[in-house]
Amino acid sequence: MEPVFIDTHCHIHDEQAFPEPEAAVARAMAAGVSQLVVVGIQPEDWLRALAFSERFSNIWVILGWHPNRTADYTAASLAELQNLLAHPNVVALGEIGLDFHWDYASKETQFFALNEQLDLAERLHVPVVFHARNAYAELLDVLEARAPQPYLFHCFAGNAEEAARAVALGAIFGVDGPVTYKKADDLRGVLRDVPLDRIVLETDSPYMAPAPHRGKPNEPSYVPYIAQSLSEVFGVTVEDIAARTTQTAKRFFRR
Repeated sequence: MEPVFIDTHCHIHDEQAFPEPEAAVARAMAAGVSQLVVVGIQPEDWLRALAFSERFSNIWVILGWHPNRTADYTAASLAELQNLLAHPNVVALGEIGLDFHWDYASKETQFFALNEQLDLAERLHVPVVFHARNAYAELLDVLEARAPQPYLFHCFAGNAEEAARAVALGAIFGVDGPVTYKKADDLRGVLRDVPLDRIVLETDSPYMAPAPHRGKPNEPSYVPYIAQSLSEVFGVTVEDIAARTTQTAKRFFRR
């Protein structure tokens, strides 16, 4: 039996990056990627992601305020987000978090939006997907002070200590194209100490294409490259990676 994958994080609804999304979805399915999760990162993008998902039977949706977009965050938008999270295609709140690499939004604003969205996720009992850049320690400090919820660290790039803290929270880890890069030994070493049943596959398309497509636009059909690298990290078959990551994704997203 051919391996079956889920791309748990992509932006294939971005019309500029994917002017022919139907073709990209078809290529993904031909590569064994049976289901995709698209991510809306701010209010106008939420509506695009939902409308896109309604065109296909195999696409789920994540909605939330990306930390780099939170300069425009308002209480009214949180109420809108709460309403949209009830849509049957929505499987999680995200990608929320902290990004101290860029300064599109102040740290104070990012922390405020993060905590308000975490409160919303707790009230609604929905899983949460995080974005973190140069801010893992600060994000983990926030989470360790709260009651635990189902957490997924999208495109995890933290160190071994930060990974261990996330594991202790019961979190799972999204693994993307960087795991395939020649100089990513540190990342592979960190992932090797994460339980395999805490890992899911994602592309973050159109960003971070895996080798041998690095530097070019990414797409969901490239998930098998990521699975191949993970099979080498854990010393198991690609089929094992596919089965276990798919099971973890379905459990996390409750589908």
